[in-house]
Amino acid sequence: QVQLVESGGGLVQPGGSLRLSCAASGFTLDYRAIGWFRQAPGKEREGVSCISSSVGSTYYADSVKGRFTISRDNAKNTVYLQMNSLKPEDTAVYYCATDRSGSYYYTHGCDYYGMDYWGKGTLVTVSS
Repeated sequence: QVQLVESGGGLVQPGGSLRLSCAASGFTLDYRAIGWFRQAPGKEREGVSCISSSVGSTYYADSVKGRFTISRDNAKNTVYLQMNSLKPEDTAVYYCATDRSGSYYYTHGCDYYGMDYWGKGTLVTVSS
C-alpha cells in the first residue's frame, strides 16, 4: 500500500524554523520526483518545492526561494523541507506528493494537478 506520511509541523514565531519530513512506504522514492505543496485557508493549493530523483534539479516557488530547502534521503525513503525565516504567510497545511510514474515533474513542473499520491498533511502555523 502506497503511503506518504508528513511530520514536523507546528506553531512557530515569525523568523523561526521548522523541518518537515515525508516518509514513504509501499514504494521506493529512489527514481521518483517528489514535491511539497501547501494550502492556506481559502486559497488554492500551490507547489512549494519539488526535487528530481537524481537531486540534480530542484524547484522553489518565488515566495520561498532563499528560505526553504528541499532534500531527500533515498536510504531512508524520506524527503525533507527545511523552512527558515518563516513568515505568517507561510501558514498552511503542507503536503508531500508524487505521481504514479514519478516523472510528471520533468514535463509539467511542480504542479499539484498531476500528483496521484498524497499524504494527509501537516499544519504549519507562523504566528507571534
